Amino acid sequence: MPYDVVIVGGGPAGLAAAIRVKQAAAEKGAEISVCILEKGSEVGAHILSGAVVDPVALDELLPNWRELDSPLTVPVIENHHWILTKDKQYDFPHGLMPPFMNNKGCYTVSLGNLCRWLAGQAEALGVEIFPGFAAAEVLFNDDGSVKGVATGDMGVAKDGSHKDSFTPGLELHAKYTFFAEGVRGHLSKQLIKRFDLAKDSQPQIYGIGIKELWDIDPENHVAGRVIHTQGWPLDDANGGGFLYHQANNQVALGFVTWLNYKNPYLSPFEEMQRWKTHPAIKAVLKGGRRVSYGARAINDGGWQAVPKLNFPGGALIGCSAGFVNVPRIKGSHTAMKTGMMAADAAVAAIVSQRANDSLDAYQTAYENSWVYSELRGVRNTLPLVEKFGNLIGTGLAGVTMWAEHLGVRMPFTMKTHPDNESLFRKDHVYPITYPKPDNVYSFDRLTSVFLSNTNHEEDQPVHLTLKDPTVPIEVNLALYDEPAQRYCPAGVYEIVGLEDNNPRLQINAQNCVHCKTCDIKDPTQNINWVVPEGGGGPNYPNM
Repeated sequence: MPYDVVIVGGGPAGLAAAIRVKQAAAEKGAEISVCILEKGSEVGAHILSGAVVDPVALDELLPNWRELDSPLTVPVIENHHWILTKDKQYDFPHGLMPPFMNNKGCYTVSLGNLCRWLAGQAEALGVEIFPGFAAAEVLFNDDGSVKGVATGDMGVAKDGSHKDSFTPGLELHAKYTFFAEGVRGHLSKQLIKRFDLAKDSQPQIYGIGIKELWDIDPENHVAGRVIHTQGWPLDDANGGGFLYHQANNQVALGFVTWLNYKNPYLSPFEEMQRWKTHPAIKAVLKGGRRVSYGARAINDGGWQAVPKLNFPGGALIGCSAGFVNVPRIKGSHTAMKTGMMAADAAVAAIVSQRANDSLDAYQTAYENSWVYSELRGVRNTLPLVEKFGNLIGTGLAGVTMWAEHLGVRMPFTMKTHPDNESLFRKDHVYPITYPKPDNVYSFDRLTSVFLSNTNHEEDQPVHLTLKDPTVPIEVNLALYDEPAQRYCPAGVYEIVGLEDNNPRLQINAQNCVHCKTCDIKDPTQNINWVVPEGGGGPNYPNM
């Protein structure tokens, strides 16, 4: 199936790119065909974010969005930053934070619902969207440039045989292919390596965000109230929590653990559940009911970890490259803007009939954009906290952010280090004992996964692949007590057979919520996450 532009991923970046291609083509009097492949069962099914959205990119893309029945209806009216100890909560004065940390003009919203709305705007312009189709392979021309992608075969059994329902995948060819797969995209990862796109950047680093949606007592709800927390329960690790009061007496709450933690016994899921038992968090949730659950990795590397964005035949956009502003805890606006810049470059090349244009104009546009400036100003925030700890590091980060805001450019850029290299051996740390769930505020993993509406066809090849099947026991279990048992928020990985002295790793792939944490944190980088059959995975209703 030939198109002018094929976009892999129906998130904010992919949808913004598609809309902008159609807009730019119309401005030039051209007809340019665009399609989006979305591996989820529908647009928004795999989208998970806080989210407090800065509409700056949306203002550029659709200036009249307020008149188009968008889901951005709850403006932020309050900002709070809490520092937590085990039993206490202290308010950090918001006036001491750099002005760009203020959420004035932003909205608290379900990012999934925003994407569903953007999909409607894209389809109205003639964009073709194919949900339930996972891009499984990059196609290349004879000259090495990207030719397009192929979707995965459907109806393949676990043993590789073809079931009665077998349907072969499709090849989609394009003049330009945009990869908007989100964090740690499995095709994007291949392209970064093939074209050596990260040779001049620092290693990308990550956090895992675990999120729940609660219906709470109306007396505890203030639409537009935004709360961020720092401190407890994390001890020798970094991260923090959020509570966003959205519409209809709902609160989106979550906890982010940076994946540079050292103790292999740490469980981000259990830290999130423990965080909810703090008196200040319980006061918000009292009398409420948990209605949804999910998890997703987050790009935390920032400015210095962004790879080269373009290559022959295509480009990386959005979180496939990593544009999250860590201190602002925002990335949707930057993701959308990068998609728009790539779209403008592609349309210009197509209209001008410039054969083999490698979209250098996109890279140039990024380096001259507000996205680049915004990320550059906060580039040392996470590394400072990582190096000096929560208290001193946060203070130093605040000083550098204020200095950059006032026009004093810091003469240094700190380095990042791969998350999989940070773990200590199990005999160098103390195990962490987590409390049992009370089933009121805290819950177990399998109960939580049920609320994510995750479903995979069980008789299909396991999409959590091992490069060497002996490593989980001979290396990871021996040295780290196999941390996959704890860093996975969905109970995918289990060590069974210990009682018979015959341990093996069991992979419950049907539980996978597509967070990609295993692909990132596995200390030996032995786990390679690939797409399952299209339409599988979580089905987030309002996340």
